Amino acid sequence: MNPIAPIPLASIEAARRRIIGAAIRTPLIPLDVDHRARIWLKLECLQPIGSFKIRGAANAMALADPEALANGVYTASAGNMAQGVAFNARRMGIGCRVILPDSAPRTKREAVERLGAVCVPLPFDEWWSVLMDHGHPDEGGFFVHPVGDPAVIAGNGTIGLEILEDLPEVDSIIVPFGGGGLSCGIASAVKALKPDVVVRAAEVETAAPFAASLRAGAPVAVDRTPSFVDGIGGKSVLHEMWPLASSVLDGSLVVSLQEICAAIRTLVGTAHVIAEGAGGASVAAALNHGARGERVVAVVSGGNLDVEVLRTILDGGTPA
Repeated sequence: MNPIAPIPLASIEAARRRIIGAAIRTPLIPLDVDHRARIWLKLECLQPIGSFKIRGAANAMALADPEALANGVYTASAGNMAQGVAFNARRMGIGCRVILPDSAPRTKREAVERLGAVCVPLPFDEWWSVLMDHGHPDEGGFFVHPVGDPAVIAGNGTIGLEILEDLPEVDSIIVPFGGGGLSCGIASAVKALKPDVVVRAAEVETAAPFAASLRAGAPVAVDRTPSFVDGIGGKSVLHEMWPLASSVLDGSLVVSLQEICAAIRTLVGTAHVIAEGAGGASVAAALNHGARGERVVAVVSGGNLDVEVLRTILDGGTPA
């Protein structure tokens, strides 16, 4: 695949107008903890589907040729983009199929089915190939790539516009890194308006391909250990995303499963917010890496967490 070109600010501003009616403007609230950094939370977990993915899906599908949508849409997703595409397909009155890894959490599978989409589970490696190949030969309809689509990235970038409007004095923003579509979108908007703001990825130690690729100076594959943090932690950085990610992001902060669990407990106990593993990763990074006096925004990317997993975390454990 060809490298993704830089996302113009005009495309992100146009996406904001285009997704009205699908995505909401989520709040930015302070996290009231005694910490050397001052931390704010961008609560994308409060979107109608519990995830930021509704933004990119809405923009990509609004820009698609109506003839291309005649046979419906499909995507490959661990759960959140699946819901974003399914939500918008229902709004548009078209069919939707979702290719997801067979390890996807039950909470996310059930949510996709409630939205009227058909789930097609595959082993993780086969599912990952759909992302790499930008489609599946046995599927028809319009394919919405969850990461490597400029329209999806532009939709995600609308979060960056909102952060700068609500906290103009922000010093740094920490964004969960799965494939880079969210972090690159936010960074594209922020760097265009305030180049001095630091935008960093948050990754989990069980699979941190962006950090490994930064060390190598090129995309590399990493060993992946499956965990409850299912929204991030891929096997590699997609080659088409590497030039953009390596140019607009200011590094990666890698956190442990235990640090993510502690962050989720803090969110529940202090902010009364439920975050899934990926959403907790950015908060964990802010709590463990935020500098003294720094004004940090942690993007809580989603809140779709199985009840059993949440119970284990709140009991002080780390889910298997």
